[in-house]
Amino acid sequence: MGKISKKPISIPKDVEIEIIDEKIKVKGLLGALDYVCPKFIKIKKDDGHLRVEIEDQNNLEEKAMQGTATRLIENMLEGVTRGFEKRLQLVGIGFNAFVPQEGSLILNIGFSHPVKFKIPSGIKAGVEKGATITIKGIDKQLVGETAARIRQLRKPDVYKGKGIKYEDEEIRKKAMKKVVAPTA
Repeated sequence: MGKISKKPISIPKDVEIEIIDEKIKVKGLLGALDYVCPKFIKIKKDDGHLRVEIEDQNNLEEKAMQGTATRLIENMLEGVTRGFEKRLQLVGIGFNAFVPQEGSLILNIGFSHPVKFKIPSGIKAGVEKGATITIKGIDKQLVGETAARIRQLRKPDVYKGKGIKYEDEEIRKKAMKKVVAPTA
């Protein structure tokens, strides 16, 4: 058993778990998520804890998937109880964003036209002070993927720092190229 899979997963209060064959359904205050495990992974529930077990302890692929399944289930439990959030900052003169209606986001990020971004279902987006975008949801993977797709629209420039960046991201700027005047 790997290090991750040795510890049992504790089930928080107010969370319902249903295990049917390889499928696990987690339902909490914020919503419900489900995950289908590979056939060789068995999830066992006993007095407030979950255990992820595999058939063959010598198979490296199964051991790797055991740790992956453990982390995915932990993320599901955290998502339905607390949720996940990513914050993006728009850096640049005139860069701003707004949410005209549920499910869409309009960004002014230095192009000749505003960029329309469709927000996937299960994700809530908000804009604070026009320059900070907040992405919230219960599915960690979907929150991260949505934030990455928004950032991809205009990555930060390494010379000026303009673009869309994560709130905690630090941009290492390059030195500007020096212009040498021709000598006569």
